[in-house]
Amino acid sequence: MATIGLSLLLAIGLIVRYAGMGDTAPAASNIEKKSLIKFVAAEYSTATKPYFENLVNEFESEYPHIDIELQVINWDIIDSVYKTMISRDQPPDLMLSNLYAHFAQDGKLNRMDELLSSELSAKLYPFLAYPHKVGGVQYSIPYVSTVRELYYNKDLFDEAGLSEPPATWSELEQAARRIKTKLQIEGFGVDLSDNEIWAYLTYFFIGAGGGWMKDGKWAINSEANVEGLEFLKRLYEEGLTDADPTVTTRDEKQRILGNGKLGMMISGNYFESVVPYEYKGLKWGKGPIPVRDGVEPFVFGVQDVLISFKTDHTDREALSLFLDFLYEDDRYEELILREGFLPVTRTVGDNLSLNNPTMTKNLDALKRAMFYPIHDPAWSTVQDATRNMGPAVLSGPMSPRQVLDRLQEIALSRKP
Repeated sequence: MATIGLSLLLAIGLIVRYAGMGDTAPAASNIEKKSLIKFVAAEYSTATKPYFENLVNEFESEYPHIDIELQVINWDIIDSVYKTMISRDQPPDLMLSNLYAHFAQDGKLNRMDELLSSELSAKLYPFLAYPHKVGGVQYSIPYVSTVRELYYNKDLFDEAGLSEPPATWSELEQAARRIKTKLQIEGFGVDLSDNEIWAYLTYFFIGAGGGWMKDGKWAINSEANVEGLEFLKRLYEEGLTDADPTVTTRDEKQRILGNGKLGMMISGNYFESVVPYEYKGLKWGKGPIPVRDGVEPFVFGVQDVLISFKTDHTDREALSLFLDFLYEDDRYEELILREGFLPVTRTVGDNLSLNNPTMTKNLDALKRAMFYPIHDPAWSTVQDATRNMGPAVLSGPMSPRQVLDRLQEIALSRKP
């Protein structure tokens, strides 16, 4: 009884206290609500997840009113993961990807130009801006970039009597044949797996004087592209590529080259920091992507992008703060060095180019680079369609022309 009486007196006291305070009494609606950012990042290496976990911890310490829900997902499964999230109407607020235009066309994305601070916008390289707009509206920003080149094992080239990397298709064929004949080692590594088949198709399309698009329209089944795919198929049929183009991925082929069992392959500039680190004694060199005799040399680049989905809890101010944090110079430079990428910000690019001629050369190449048509909403459909076409490209039953005719139909089937 005494306990009940004491509780009653305390309750009455509290009521009296708050009755004289008017609207100052605490209420659930007045408690500060935290903002939430669901962030899905692609995993590039074993260093990726620790980097982003540390970044998120630092951000939440500096901005305790914003929670970051982080998922770091392997590139091999990231497409299926985000498709599941979207199908459940639970998209991430921010995602690191290599696609975006179909989401923009479907009205799923926030305008990125409304999220960028003026400081961050000024830091981004202007020459990377073109692929990030649909209908004149910016829906993505570059996060990391690479340039692609031909990398080769110098010791194997020396043993085969080759002094320079091949610059043309005829030189590529001769070099691969010499390595195969003299050393009994696979000459040219090709990735036609579902991991990155579209990359090698691109190299041989552009190398033939073609490309995915021409004058803003899909041109996948152009005569130049057919010629490029026919040449690639012939290299395989004559045993001048590795034996398993549709099975082993680019990363696996890099290790094979590092182990001295592959003469050359096309890869990104991250090769220069990853492979020599794993294979200390490797002597390697690089050259341009080979082209058909008479075709102008080209530089090919790749950008991974950040996009922001519309959600039921979108907080533009919180997203803007987090974007600034992601691109803060020291923090962003750490990511670039860890993963072996090229920066997309002028400030970090300038700093890393100091006394580093390799970085300077790679960034100069990036300024001249051609890119995937990621700005076209049909690109995601086309890319998906290529994933399982490796066997058809190399072994039939479809001819190169039939394969490219089919891809052209798929590209045109996406309504503008």
